[in-house]
Amino acid sequence: VAALQDEKNSLMSENEVMNDRLEQLDDSLDDPNTMVAKKYFSAQLQLEQLQEENFRLEAAKDDYRVHCEDLEKQLIELQHRNNELTSLAEESR
Repeated sequence: VAALQDEKNSLMSENEVMNDRLEQLDDSLDDPNTMVAKKYFSAQLQLEQLQEENFRLEAAKDDYRVHCEDLEKQLIELQHRNNELTSLAEESR
């Protein structure tokens, strides 16, 4: 029981130390002059920029997909028209 109580006390003190460190990190993020905060805000800005670029690229991809489908339909129509004209040319010969 004594060993378990010692372990419990040790874990409780370690937990307090970790909570203190967590508070310090939270405080350092609140202060925009710290290096950690600068890196955090820089990474956050970069993430937002990448998300915007990703959205733009997804929209462009969708536009190209629609354009490609239209071109495929035109190709099929032109192939049918070419076949019709080829058969008419053979008949007229």
